[in-house]
Amino acid sequence: MEQSAHFDYIIIGNGLAGLQLALRMEEDNFFSDKKIALIDPSKKNSNDKTWSFWETEPSRWNSLVYKSWEETSIITSKEYIPFNLYPYSYKTIRSIDFYTEAKNRLKNSNNFQFIKQSVLSIDQTNTLLVKTENNSYSASHVFDSRIPSDFSKNSKNHISLIQHFKGWMIKTEKETFNDSQFTMMDYRLKDSNQCTFMYVLPFSKNEALIEFTYFTEHVVQEKTYNEFIETYIKDYLKIDNYSIIETEMGQIPMTTFPFHKFNTNKITKIGTAGGWVKGSTGYSFKNTEKKTVKIIENLKDNQLPSKGLYTKRFRFYDKVFLKVLKDENHKGEWIFSQFYKKNNPVTIFRFLDEESTFIEELKVMNSLFSWSFIKAFFKTL
Repeated sequence: MEQSAHFDYIIIGNGLAGLQLALRMEEDNFFSDKKIALIDPSKKNSNDKTWSFWETEPSRWNSLVYKSWEETSIITSKEYIPFNLYPYSYKTIRSIDFYTEAKNRLKNSNNFQFIKQSVLSIDQTNTLLVKTENNSYSASHVFDSRIPSDFSKNSKNHISLIQHFKGWMIKTEKETFNDSQFTMMDYRLKDSNQCTFMYVLPFSKNEALIEFTYFTEHVVQEKTYNEFIETYIKDYLKIDNYSIIETEMGQIPMTTFPFHKFNTNKITKIGTAGGWVKGSTGYSFKNTEKKTVKIIENLKDNQLPSKGLYTKRFRFYDKVFLKVLKDENHKGEWIFSQFYKKNNPVTIFRFLDEESTFIEELKVMNSLFSWSFIKAFFKTL
């Protein structure tokens, strides 16, 4: 396809949100005559992250699922809590598999164009214009995955934590792991009095992702993650001989920052920049899927793309939860252990998916009932 200067839609960023949205457009005949550009400076040809999610039925991503589990565990400093996920399965997709599949499908569609450039600015004064270091492109609407600069300037005015982590994919000489169960959270190894835990995904009996995660206000030096992962492998998993075959690092904002306020008639913020990451957990894969479906519905109904993307009461729940974690970070272990220990999988995952009834939400709130949550509730009001 020859390079064009005007598009019906421009998608800035070929990450999870941008590519999921593009794939939805590619599958719908409504967009078959629309010209769509995807602008990103990266080729997206490396496995830079791992996405995990839960669902009860086989989904459109089944061919990309690297591994799935029906059982998990929460390990606290006091007890081991096994957890059967039925009727859900917990699934993991490697980003490189997703990128490859998405790019291959979109490149076979004549109305999609990949532009490998960096976006410098968007001018919506008159004609909607996306400016890169090499060119300018006009569009009828832009979907923008770049985080607003106001977030770095004003995030402290809102409740904000960072989910930051590093993971090692290791391979052992002997069969070591129980690959039918993953570890959601292991709190036995901590960085002082902060909310930190280990996350373990065994992909086979001798291969697993070992990830050390913080829910805190500030990040740490890379060597800190390495030291904790190394200690955990040696002292808790009792593994001496292994090789590191891959690593990943990430930072996910857990925040009440109003990303949705940066949507306009001409620009829709998507992904993390649109507030699509679940504020209280950092999960985004299925949330992104739902948001892109809603955007497609809105476009076909000639509505504003961002209409109906957000639910106020779940934003309020996230706000209360984050308030507790920020004010009393050391209570993270108690919060999550109570959450998983006192609720069944259906209640838990429907709540996290923002599909729960008010009765189910009362059950969750009752399981976390404490003076900390009472204080946070009234402070957020």
